[in-house]
Amino acid sequence: MKYNRNVYQALMMISQFGINMLVPIFLCTFSGIFLDRLLGTSFLAVTLFFAGALAGFTNVFRFAKKIYETPPQTRRRSARTENGAGAGNAPAAGETDAKKEAE
Repeated sequence: MKYNRNVYQALMMISQFGINMLVPIFLCTFSGIFLDRLLGTSFLAVTLFFAGALAGFTNVFRFAKKIYETPPQTRRRSARTENGAGAGNAPAAGETDAKKEAE
């Protein structure tokens, strides 16, 4: 069975969106609950929940902006470069010498 790399990349991107949104919300909410119990107040959990939601939305917005600013071909090349499979448009070591000799 052949695995489709695009499907896995899409699933990875969707999970990154979820993590980028949920982690700040949970951290801020639990911090607010802890501070409410510690200080005897009742408003910090709600306030920090909304602060976490704002931070999560900001993270998702930045992530989406970065994805859509780079062209698809560049994204594929950078993924191959990170994996060590090549540098995209950069010629191999032997190609530059062969082109110079042909001219």
